Amino acid sequence: MKTVYSPLHALQDAEAEFIRGKRVPSFEMPRRAEPVLARISHVFGDQTIEPQDFGTGPLVRVHDETLVAFLSTFWDRWSAENGPVDAFPNAWPPPRSHRLKTQRIGAELGRFCIDMSSPIMEGTWRAVSASANVALTAQASVASGEGCAFALCRPPGHHAGRDYFGGYCFINNAAVAAQAFRDQGATRVAVLDVDYHHGNGTQDIFYGRDDVLTVSIHADPALEYPYYTGYADEAGQGAGLGFNLNLPLPWGTQFDAYGEALEASLLRIAAFGADALVVSLGVDTFDGDPISKFKLHSDDFSKIGRAIARLRLPTVFIMEGGYAVEDLGVNVVNALSGFEDDFAA
Repeated sequence: MKTVYSPLHALQDAEAEFIRGKRVPSFEMPRRAEPVLARISHVFGDQTIEPQDFGTGPLVRVHDETLVAFLSTFWDRWSAENGPVDAFPNAWPPPRSHRLKTQRIGAELGRFCIDMSSPIMEGTWRAVSASANVALTAQASVASGEGCAFALCRPPGHHAGRDYFGGYCFINNAAVAAQAFRDQGATRVAVLDVDYHHGNGTQDIFYGRDDVLTVSIHADPALEYPYYTGYADEAGQGAGLGFNLNLPLPWGTQFDAYGEALEASLLRIAAFGADALVVSLGVDTFDGDPISKFKLHSDDFSKIGRAIARLRLPTVFIMEGGYAVEDLGVNVVNALSGFEDDFAA
């Protein structure tokens, strides 16, 4: 399987994040990419390519132009006022508040960022735009005839919505890839999110559309981030009603129950009649993940890959979460090799 990778991801290297009142070392770190890249080389050989540069055009197809402009220009404005320190928001607009443009750069940060997990630093925009280019290059490979490809994206993307970022995510790589399929002639595209956390940003981007089906299997948001979306009754709105499927699962979920949700997802995608599939591949459903509470084992990811392959759709895998760094390469590549083995059969 062809893998797209950029070393520029390492420019997003957050020192810390804030969880339940504590300042802790960031779980989303550059080192996450290393075991994945090493395992890919071991299993698939030398099939890794660097991304092309697609510019910001594909990004504003799914994100508000103001968000893209904010992210791409923020650092120069922030560092001029505050010096070279990582930027965290410290104020958010409350409901019914004034929504006009603010004058201080820190206040503007609170208009776009939904949490304190995603600091902006000097290299953030270069890392973020490279990650989107990784996804777009993988999509272009599949659109040109490859059956599948893997985008080793970092930072991840599925928590970034139309006009906001957070959850380690700045640009929604999966949404950018799905929209690229549509722009290149695919009538219907499905996005399957198997990350432990709900793909709230992807849902937000496509919630009113019937040409992109969004499906997410994740931990119950009554207990887990992002808390405010991901419930089973969120089915889309307007033209998109019936084209969003959430399958929340309880803490402690093992593969038997997870597999049932996966089968329901695949049946819905098959009924949708998609021309292409984008998979948000998070492996933080792993039993050893430090911030998650599902109980999947490494060989379960092979089963996930094989099950997805039964759809027989041109497929782009987009790297999302997974924070058990020492097991990350095995878990990711198990999913990819399981898919490739059954897809080629």
